[in-house]
Formats: sequence, C-alpha cells, structure tokens
Amino acid sequence: MSDQVVTRFAPSPTGFLHIGGARTALFNWLYARGRGGKFLLRIEDTDRERSTPEATAAILQGMAWLGLDHDGDVISQFEGAARHAEVAHQLLAEGKAYKCFATQDEIAAFREQAKAEGKSTLFRSPWRDADPSTHPDAPFVIRIKAPQDGATVIRDQVQGDVTIRNDQLDDMILLRSDGTPVYMLAVVVDDHDMGVTHVIRGDDHLNNAARQMMIYEAMGWDVPVWAHIPLIHGPDGKKLSKRHGALGAQEYQAMGYPAAGMRNYLARLGWSHGDDEFFTDEQAKEWFDLGGIGKSPARFDLKKLENLCGQHIAIADDAALRQEIQAYLAAAELPALTETQSGDLERAMYCLKDRARTFPELLEKAHFALASRPIEPDEKATKALQTASDGILNELTPHVQNASWTRNELEEALNTFAEEKGIKFGKLAGPLRAALAGRAVTPSVFDMMLVLGRDETLARLSDAAN
Repeated sequence: MSDQVVTRFAPSPTGFLHIGGARTALFNWLYARGRGGKFLLRIEDTDRERSTPEATAAILQGMAWLGLDHDGDVISQFEGAARHAEVAHQLLAEGKAYKCFATQDEIAAFREQAKAEGKSTLFRSPWRDADPSTHPDAPFVIRIKAPQDGATVIRDQVQGDVTIRNDQLDDMILLRSDGTPVYMLAVVVDDHDMGVTHVIRGDDHLNNAARQMMIYEAMGWDVPVWAHIPLIHGPDGKKLSKRHGALGAQEYQAMGYPAAGMRNYLARLGWSHGDDEFFTDEQAKEWFDLGGIGKSPARFDLKKLENLCGQHIAIADDAALRQEIQAYLAAAELPALTETQSGDLERAMYCLKDRARTFPELLEKAHFALASRPIEPDEKATKALQTASDGILNELTPHVQNASWTRNELEEALNTFAEEKGIKFGKLAGPLRAALAGRAVTPSVFDMMLVLGRDETLARLSDAAN
C-alpha cells in the first residue's frame, strides 16, 4: 500500500448532495488534506435508470460551494465496466469464482424449502464445485467462492473490530447474466485501481466491507483502512429525513449559510477535538483524525449551525464575504447586487458582520447601505418618525453639516444637540435610524453616517424631515 494517504468520496448521482454525504466528503477531504494526501471523487453511476447528469451536476455544485476540491478528474464508475468484468473473469480463470446457472425460480424454491425446514436461506449454489463439462449452454452469473468456515474480521477505525462468521456470507454475484458487473465488485476494483488507502464512509456500508474483503483477498490486494461513521440523525434522534427540514447541501447555500460555518459545523457533527467548537479550516485539517469520530449517531442542530456561522461571518475577509453573498443571491434566485451596492456593502461590512448568523440577516442589517433614496420606512420606522418632535431632524441638520466626518465629532455633535434639546440620545436615535435606514433595527447611527457619507446622510435627513 502506498505511503501517501488517498481517500475518496463516491456518491450515487440520484439526487442532490445530501447533508450526510457532504459530511462524508468533508471527513475524507480533511483526512487527506491534513496529511498531504489525495482526495478523489468518483461518481457511482452504474445504476443507469436512476443516475442523471443533473444529479451529478448538483453533487459537483454542492461540493464546489463547500470548497471541497478534489484531485484529478471526476471518475465515472460506469465507464470502468470493462475493467470490472476483467477482474471477475480473472477470478473465474483462477478458480476463485465460478459460473452459476441457477435460475431465479430455482433460487426462490431453494429459499422456500430452507425456510420451511428452519434452515439458513443463504443460497448455496449447486454449481460451486461442478465439473465444467456438466455446464449447460444457458445464461449464467459469475459468483465468487466465499470462505465457508472461520470468520472475517473488519478492523474498523471507528467501530473497532467487527467479526462476521463466514458461514453468513453467500457466494456473492460478481457479474450478472448480461455480463454487467455488480456494484460491490465495481467499488473494490475502483478503490484498488485508484490507490485508495482509507475508506471513510457511512456505517450503513459496514456489512458491505466483509463482502468486499472477499474480493480484495481473492485478488491478493491490500485491504484499505476502514472507517465507518455513524449516520446523522434529526433532533428527535431519528434518521435525518425531509421532515427535519432541508437535506441538500445547496439548500443551505440558498438559505444563506456561509460555507466556512457549514464546514465547521459538519466537522463537529460526529467528530470532536477536545472541547473545541469553533475552528478554522487550517485547524480542522491539522486536528482531524479517525480516533476523534464517535460511535453514536450525531444530531443535527440548526441553532448550533447558526451560532458557528455567525462566528465565521464575524472573522471573514470582507471582499470574500461580498463574493459569497453574490453567490448566495444567485443560489436563492434573488436579484444580484449592482456594482455600486456591492462596493457599498463591502465598505459597510465592518459594522454588519457582528451578530449576523446568516446572509439574509446580514443583508437586512445592510439595508441602509443598499437602499437608494427616497428611503421607504417600514411600519416601525414610520412610527418612530411620527413620534419624533416636529422639526427635530431639520434642527439637527446644521449641527451635523458643520461636523468633520469622524466618529468622535459626530458623536459629540449629536450628544450636544440632544443635551441642548433636553432629551436622552435614545429619543434622537429612533428617528435617525428611521431616516437613514427606513428600519427600527440597524447598525449604530454613527456607523451608518460614516458609511453613507456627509452628502447622502444630509439628503436622507432632509427627505425624512419634509
């Protein structure tokens, strides 16, 4: 086996990138990237009826949003069918597999009889040791010769050693009667040919490992390191499903969650590094190991996701955040920001990033910078303007006009004005927010004035005063 770590993510293109699949991809990506290894992507499209190009595109888009870059080309499992069949024929030639001519009816009859006699319904083919001279001229499948005694031990990095008695393993079909390879064979051949050293996947594949090991051992190939991770459950402890809300990675992009926050949250979903909750990609790559994965299913918690997303928004680079917000708007099928709005948003970012947990929240806070005159006040803002003393905004204008446009000067000018009027600053802040943003909840009035600049601020005050 190569010294270089090689992991893979191998989704079936039958729909969107499921949030569970996204976490599996992330674990493989972190494990490889943190060790200078390779992370490969294979699309398991052997099921031609259910596989669609649209689903493949959705998986690739979901991974691109999450920033999970892969090495080399995307591999199509279907395109390797001839190679998979070649391995089955090699095992046949070496006497490690055999032609089975049993029909579906014969297999069903065998099972019925075994059931009636209280015996194992695991099919035992009469053709396993048949002399080739007795073979009929009829359709056949190729089956592997499973070991019939002893046990297979799956040495799993998450589940520990899992022992399966070999008398519970059937002679698995490798090639169907039409010559097409089965999924179990394709997976093993692809993983071997791709040089995969670590198979990190959902624990719903745990039993498959014992059957796949038969092929590795029959071919004399190195068995990869297994790590079967528990599935994700909803808050109620049941397997994550549509009733728990969004299931697709891209749905979370369209809801306005930042990718960095989603990566952080998914990494913590079933894996831990001490008590660390919030961490960067670099820390995750450095820390991630298989020993930190728990054996119990993780529970998806939207509040925790939002909390982490808020922390990632707060530390994000302003220009990168602006770009990600444009991508969010496209994903949510909302109008893009104009060049002017985009620049204004970036300039305002310093007073928007704190306490915004999603992009819709951030954009709501940014309304003052994105809206153009005349500002339409919402219901609460209208009320604040109506309850303001007559002419107070007009009276304020010359005080602001003559201030040099710095935070200290603006604070001094507004506080002095409030004192002169014998009112608390809070009484002035309400109508100011309404005039500048058309909203009752906004960043501080001083931040808004600094972002808008003198001319725009005075114009909005004038509009609201009249």
